[in-house]
Amino acid sequence: MSDGKFVGEVSQLWRYPVKSMGGEQIESAGIDQNGVAGDRGWVIREGGENRTARQVPRLLQCAARYVETPSAERRSPQFEVTLPDDATLASSADDFEQRLSTVLGREIAVLPLHPAEDLDHYRRPPADPNVDQMASMREVFGLEEGDPFPDLGDIPLDVLAQFTSPPGTYFDAFPIHIMTTASLDTLAAAGGGDDVDVRRFRPNVLIDTGEAEGLLEVEWNGRRLRMGEVVIELKTTTVRCSIPAHAQRNFGSSRAVGRALIEQTKQHLGSYCHVLESGSVNVGDAVELLD
Repeated sequence: MSDGKFVGEVSQLWRYPVKSMGGEQIESAGIDQNGVAGDRGWVIREGGENRTARQVPRLLQCAARYVETPSAERRSPQFEVTLPDDATLASSADDFEQRLSTVLGREIAVLPLHPAEDLDHYRRPPADPNVDQMASMREVFGLEEGDPFPDLGDIPLDVLAQFTSPPGTYFDAFPIHIMTTASLDTLAAAGGGDDVDVRRFRPNVLIDTGEAEGLLEVEWNGRRLRMGEVVIELKTTTVRCSIPAHAQRNFGSSRAVGRALIEQTKQHLGSYCHVLESGSVNVGDAVELLD
């Protein structure tokens, strides 16, 4: 007999083969302590640093999908990229990096996950003393003059001050990112309107919460959810930078989304999670709040 409260069902599952590119929607996912198998299995590297769309905006105009099945033991298999002109480019091609560099307008490498012990691969370079760090942070979060900085909650700032991602991963902070339809609907009603699209926010799991209202992930912070065979703990609400408001492959930029995030949600939308119990999750699986 279930010991949880039914709160919805899994509506969408996503994985993102290359960090900052569009991802692929899937029907089933294996999930363990490292997240969805194959999620953020590759990264763009330039000038000795792992890059995101903040440094390479044209990544947002590309999408990636695996051509080989990832697994917990094989987290970075071969993939293909759909380019801004809808041409496809296989990662196995001899000229892959050269052609992608041309599309992105800079010389890059595309690298698979490295072991967590390879700290230099993940290390963030020293801050440039000539750069106004507060102005830079305001730009990262899309803040205008007078906008407050968001509360960063339990984001592991000590780790991210040293590394571009937690070593051994290319995640922003935590291995699983979930969202609810209630939160998306709340953002749309708060000013985001028709520009609110789940693909702007890059979750792994979208939970259909039916008629429920409000920012449910904020209310559930610190609690556990069961999805299929998997149990996750909601560690901290997802703090939104400016990327969701940027132009992406399927839609243009949206000041409405950016302002609604800042003014109505304090830039918290969705949840970053740890995995407590591994297993499989399928679209349509029930989602239960355990405590």
